[in-house]
Amino acid sequence: MHFTPGGASACKIALLYAGSVIGAGFASGQEILQFFIIFGKMGLWGGIMAAVLFCYLGGLVMHLSVAAASTNYRDLYRSLLGRTLEKAMDFLSLVMLPGGVVVMLAGGGAVFSEHLGLPQFLGTLLTALITAAVISMGLQGVISANVALVPLKLAAIVIICLLALAFAGPETEVIREDTAFTAGNQAHWAWSAVLYVSYNMVVPVAVLSTLGREVQPRAGVLGGMAGGAVLGAVACLVVVTGLCFYPGLKYYEVPLLYIAGSLGPAVKTVLGMLIWVAILTTAIADTHGFASRFASSRSPRYRVIGIGLVLCAMPLSSLKFSFLVKLLYPLFGYGGLILLGALVFIPPVRAIRRKLL
Repeated sequence: MHFTPGGASACKIALLYAGSVIGAGFASGQEILQFFIIFGKMGLWGGIMAAVLFCYLGGLVMHLSVAAASTNYRDLYRSLLGRTLEKAMDFLSLVMLPGGVVVMLAGGGAVFSEHLGLPQFLGTLLTALITAAVISMGLQGVISANVALVPLKLAAIVIICLLALAFAGPETEVIREDTAFTAGNQAHWAWSAVLYVSYNMVVPVAVLSTLGREVQPRAGVLGGMAGGAVLGAVACLVVVTGLCFYPGLKYYEVPLLYIAGSLGPAVKTVLGMLIWVAILTTAIADTHGFASRFASSRSPRYRVIGIGLVLCAMPLSSLKFSFLVKLLYPLFGYGGLILLGALVFIPPVRAIRRKLL
């Protein structure tokens, strides 16, 4: 499949980017709480900073991918990092992407049991089956799934936040003073924003780097920047809404569920399905990034590797979701910092060298 130049291609890239970042942590509100809301009003500046970084990095990754004609993340790493660091990041990715699939399958089961009142195994099995089915259709399937599902989860998050802001009753605990938040946190809101972006960039890079030969440069860069802008805007909306419901929401595993409580019990089911859709798109992104590392997304081998990964991940997904997150997500953070540093500093340094020479 080859994209045609223009807005449609940019739109698909934006949705693919957003879909690979908005996982269970984002859709539940827990990530936004931990990285931004706990800093009070300064957390909104953190959200704006994250939006700028997501915008810049999305456009940059697509520019570098097209320039390198990459078909997987390793092509991009090699052109960006050189062979030594490329091997290190490749190793981390080969651990992180399958680990992410295991976490997402476990998360799918947890959502079904805890939020929808259905058997845990059913959630894991359904997540695995849909992921395998999408991967069996190659890159076209991955893009089509994101085009269909990402607008749904974005719209659900935005609608829940806007309705909660519009109809929050007088009992809503609105915090107006930064002193109401954890003392001393305000000095670190910028670093928290950097950590949030770095930890969330490994999977998008693994996904977007597969498009290096599929898009025109302009559409690629516009799509990457648009996806970053959407991510930043939605994150800032959740921050603003969360500030109005603080500190009540900090005692909830799913802060958006607390926010949605003002809208009636039916929203709980809708939110549960939203979180599951977010988990599903992340599972697809992780599986695609891993399979494309070893084979072209048009080849039968890609399908075998992707479906094989899902099957191998299922037994491990019986481990507790919170345990898997605690075990694997710090690794995501370390890998993300290496990648973020390379993306932020190496291209400008190379550009300056070319001008001087």
